[in-house]
Amino acid sequence: PKTIDNDLFGTDHCPGFGSAAKFIATTCMEIDKDTDVYDTEMVTVVEIMGRHAGWLTASAALATEYGHGCGPDLIYLPERDFDLDRFTEDVRKVLKQKHNVLVAVSEGVHYADGSFVSEAKTSATDGFGHAQLGGLAALLASIVKEKTGAKVRGIELSLLQRCAAHCASGRDIEESFNSGKVAVESAIAGESGKMVGFRCERENGYVCHYELFDLEKVANFEQKVP
Repeated sequence: PKTIDNDLFGTDHCPGFGSAAKFIATTCMEIDKDTDVYDTEMVTVVEIMGRHAGWLTASAALATEYGHGCGPDLIYLPERDFDLDRFTEDVRKVLKQKHNVLVAVSEGVHYADGSFVSEAKTSATDGFGHAQLGGLAALLASIVKEKTGAKVRGIELSLLQRCAAHCASGRDIEESFNSGKVAVESAIAGESGKMVGFRCERENGYVCHYELFDLEKVANFEQKVP
């Protein structure tokens, strides 16, 4: 269950998601502090991983909830259709209220017709045949600059979201190790066509149980943000 996108069906969560969420929230807090020192109007668009599920982008809200309001003013997830005119109007409204705007946007935001806003104008695809995504922050930044005249920055966190080992929590490391341990032991015992997943209890403290999920119940299904 390797994806930090946290979009795997059935399991409570994906190992590494919590650490990636912490990295994203912390980075947004730092970006907010950097932009706040300038008196000129500024818009910063941060592009965050997530093709169809917005868990990582939504985690940027942790910077607002627990970081004394130092999080994004606007957040856009792929679970909702993206409207470019509405987006620019949202940015204008916040600019009228304060001199800088921080936007968190998922790389997978799409228009009502299903086409990705950031879909590369190329025939290239990934290993699963999915269209290449990229350059969303730069694209939206250029549009906002044209529409508002404000100073605009586009920031793509890219692979840093999944490889910032200095933000890895002890719990994520432990659960990742245990996932591999259960997988090897299960394979040796003759199990096949399974994925190691988590069942978690939170009522009397946190307890994680490791279970095997049938791949046919996991593959081609996604756990999205409600």
